[in-house]
Amino acid sequence: MRVICSVMAHISGDDRSQLLLLPESVDDYVAPDNPVRFIETFVDSLDLEACGFARVRGKATGRPGYNPADLLKLYIYGYLNRVRSSRRLEIETRRNIEVIWLMRRLSPDFKTIADFRRDNRAAFRQVFRAFVVLCRELDLYGRELVAVDGTRLKAVNSRDRNFTKAKLERSLRESEEKLDRYLKQLDIADKDDVDGADPSKAKDLQAKIAKVRERRVHLEACQSDLAKSAEDQISLTDPDSRAMHPSSRVSVGYNVQIAVDTKHKLIAEQQVHSRVADQGLLAETANAARENLAVDEIKAVADRGYYSMEDIAACNAAAVIPHVCKPNNSIAARSGHFTKEMFRYDAVADVYICPGSQTLEPRYVDKTRGPTKIEYCNRAACRTCDLRSLCTNGSYRKITRAEDEALLEQMAERLRARPELLDIRRETVEHPFGTIKQWMGQGAFLMRRLENVRGEFSLTALAYNIRRAITLVGVSGLIAAAAN
Repeated sequence: MRVICSVMAHISGDDRSQLLLLPESVDDYVAPDNPVRFIETFVDSLDLEACGFARVRGKATGRPGYNPADLLKLYIYGYLNRVRSSRRLEIETRRNIEVIWLMRRLSPDFKTIADFRRDNRAAFRQVFRAFVVLCRELDLYGRELVAVDGTRLKAVNSRDRNFTKAKLERSLRESEEKLDRYLKQLDIADKDDVDGADPSKAKDLQAKIAKVRERRVHLEACQSDLAKSAEDQISLTDPDSRAMHPSSRVSVGYNVQIAVDTKHKLIAEQQVHSRVADQGLLAETANAARENLAVDEIKAVADRGYYSMEDIAACNAAAVIPHVCKPNNSIAARSGHFTKEMFRYDAVADVYICPGSQTLEPRYVDKTRGPTKIEYCNRAACRTCDLRSLCTNGSYRKITRAEDEALLEQMAERLRARPELLDIRRETVEHPFGTIKQWMGQGAFLMRRLENVRGEFSLTALAYNIRRAITLVGVSGLIAAAAN
């Protein structure tokens, strides 16, 4: 039995050599809800001169330059679409129909594009804040609670080109040992050479010795530079970058801080620091978020890495209500003794009541380090106390109270009343960090020096917020808001 199959033709395109009487408009290729249409409207609505952009006003003489608005549109598009390299952006201006539409067929070279990002690094922060204002007008921020957290992003500096004092001393010691070993091998090679051995071995050793001596000179220069500076480490490729804690999985990088509004997980404030630890950064970040959101007071929640007496006091002074979990680093708890929380403080009498119902009175005042601290104890009661073995290994137990410790106690009460805030913090901050690192592909910076990196991350945070806002209200909604 024969089966006859009909042959169907495929859909075919136009002949590339076909001449068109009426060429199609580039605008026809860009849909009304394409994000590039919002980028166009948003940038055109900005006062670029007030934001701090250079060369906003064209010169009357000389060769005309590119409009900063066009280059800003190009960078916003690039960061929205995971294209951050200036060379790749140059390529996009010639092959990407969306970029061709956005740039109106302009195609600046990569150096012009790169110079624009470097020269206007501080202005990008103002553009980020302008978009925060736009989202605020759309009621996309709750403006009641922000979650503050930090992450580490890799810098343009390898681990081998970052040195601490201990690492320099270790490297110099290893170089000295290696040099002694090579010199001994060279002596042996010289003796063998007299007996007719291969002379190439001695030449190889001499080259190795010269290389080790060159490295020693370099390390000694680094050691001298580190001694002259007030820093605890030195980076050679990017001097502002720092070696991060091993738990961050970033060898050398920067500490990125963000304050995220909990309503729609939009970033309200972003900062980049060279500091390794998060301690001391809560008040600065949360207060800047409060100002961006234009509220008189705001609540801020952060993890235990931000727990600091000075920072909590600064938050309260700046109309930021902090919610930070106390870290589990009590020496008494590790040794199996009564913790400080088991001692009740009587604010009226200014005494502590211990688990044995004895009264600990203030005895000593310490003003040597940081905030003023007062030590409470009762030596006489401790000598005869049956619970002393559960309280201390010494002859008596003392409790230290900082001058502003009432602020920490009030914060602990707030957390006990709303323990769910810690879970809210986690799910809030992980969304932007996960998006930036995974979807946007920014696990490392492209630029060097702190101010350049800050400008780069301002573009990243802006792109994240734009992508998030598009999801919430759509391109048409953003265009309507930006046009008003």
